[in-house]
Amino acid sequence: MNNDSSARIATDLRAWVASASPGARLPSTRSLVDRYAASPVTVQKALRSLASQGLVESRPGVGTFVRAVRAAARPHDYGWQTAALGSPRDRAPALSAALRTTPNDTIALHAGYPDRELLPERLVRAAFVRAARTDAAVSRPPVAGLPELQAWFAAELAAVTPLGGRPPASSDVIVLPGSQSGLGAVFRSLVGVDGPLLVESPTYWGALLAAAQAGVRLVPVPSGAHGPDPDALARAFEQTGARVFYAQPNFANPTGAQWSPDLADRVLETVRGHGAFLVEDDWAHDFGIDAASAPLAARDDGGHVVWLRSLTKSVSPAVRVAGVVARGPARARILAASQAESMYVSGLLQAVALDVVSQPAWRTHLRGLGRQLAARRDLLADAVRAHVPSARLEALPRGGLNLWLRLPDATDAVKLARDCEDAGVIVAAGDEWFPAEPTGVYLRLNYSGPNPGAFPEGARVIGRALERGQR
Repeated sequence: MNNDSSARIATDLRAWVASASPGARLPSTRSLVDRYAASPVTVQKALRSLASQGLVESRPGVGTFVRAVRAAARPHDYGWQTAALGSPRDRAPALSAALRTTPNDTIALHAGYPDRELLPERLVRAAFVRAARTDAAVSRPPVAGLPELQAWFAAELAAVTPLGGRPPASSDVIVLPGSQSGLGAVFRSLVGVDGPLLVESPTYWGALLAAAQAGVRLVPVPSGAHGPDPDALARAFEQTGARVFYAQPNFANPTGAQWSPDLADRVLETVRGHGAFLVEDDWAHDFGIDAASAPLAARDDGGHVVWLRSLTKSVSPAVRVAGVVARGPARARILAASQAESMYVSGLLQAVALDVVSQPAWRTHLRGLGRQLAARRDLLADAVRAHVPSARLEALPRGGLNLWLRLPDATDAVKLARDCEDAGVIVAAGDEWFPAEPTGVYLRLNYSGPNPGAFPEGARVIGRALERGQR
C-alpha cells in the first residue's frame, strides 16, 4: 500500500511541478502528510522519486523546490553510436513477453515467474533478517559458492541417484547468480563461438538468448508434448558433429513435456555414444504436480550430464541463486567462465537461499505449492476448453507453470496477442520459443500468475479475439 500511495502522491505532485515556476517551493512535508492522509515516510518517498527524476531539489533545513534549471526539451542525438558500435554480429532475440510488468487491472497470463502468493514469503523475509546479522553481509564468499550450499545442491541430486550409482560430491557443484548466468557460462565453456549447440524446438527463450550472447550456432531438434524425437537427435549429432545438447527433460518450458524413462534412456545412450554433453535444465524441479522431477543427471556418473538447478523461481525472484553440477574438466571450464562474468555470487543471497531450503517448513511449502499449482492449472485448462474451442491443448502438463496451446494455422499470433491486450488480457505468442521458423501457431499461457479467479474471463477474451481474427 505504501508503494501505491507514494506513487499516487508523486503523480499528483509531478502535475503541480509541471505548472509551477522554477524555484517555486513545494508544500512542507507536514502539510503534504495532512493533505494526502499519508505517513511522513510515504511522502518522503514520493519526494525522493521526483528528485531522482530531476524535477525538484531539496535544501536541508529550508524545503523542497522546483528545480530552477531545467534541461531544454530537444531530441536525443545518439547517431554517433551507429559508427562506434558497427553492425551486430548476430541479432539477439528480443526480451521475452514473459518479463513484462503489467498494470494491476490486467489479466496476466504471460508471466515467467510465480505469483507472490505462491512463494515462501515468510521464510524468505526471516532468512534475510538472519543473514544480515552474519558475516555473509560483509564477506566475500568462495568463488564456487558457500560449501554448505554446494553440499545442499549435491544432496538434492544424490537423493534421487539410483542404488549403485555414484552421487555427486559437493566439489562437483558451482553456485551461480541465477540459471540464466549459468546457461551463458555453460554454452561459452562447452560449445564456444560458432560451435553447434543442439536444442529442442521449441525451447526456453532465455536459452536462445544466452546462446546468442555466447555466439554459438543453434541446431533445432523437433520436440513435442512428450519430448524430442530421438531419431532426429541422433541425426543432428551425426550431421553437425555437435558435442552439446541443451534440453529440459522435466516439465519443459514451454511445452510442459516430461520425458518417459524409455526416451531418457535413448537420449542418454545417444549422448554417450557421441562423446557429448547433455545440459539438463531442471528449471521446474520444485513445480511438480502429478509427478516429481526425475533428473537424468542422477542416472549418469560419467560426466556426460551437466545439471542446472535454479532456486530463483521457487524461493524468490530477489534471490537469484542457482547451482550447476558438472564432473571432470568440464566443471573447471564452467567455473572459469562464470568467474569471468560474475567473479562470485553474493554471499548474502547464498546465505538466504540456504536458510530457506534448510527449514523444515520448506518441504511443507512445496507440498502445498503442488496442490495450488494443480488447482490453477486445471482451472485455466478447463476455461480454455470451454471458451477457446478452436485451440488444442496437446497434453496437460504434469508439472511446471505453463499451458502450450496450438492455434489454427491461419491465426496471426502477434495480432491476437495485441487484440487480447487491448481487452485487458496479456498473453505470450509462441514464436519466441522457437530457435528457427515456428512449426505452428502457439500461445503459452502461465497459470501461476496473479488472480486465478480471472482465468475464465481471460480465456473468454482469448476466444473472442481468436474468433474475430478468423472471420
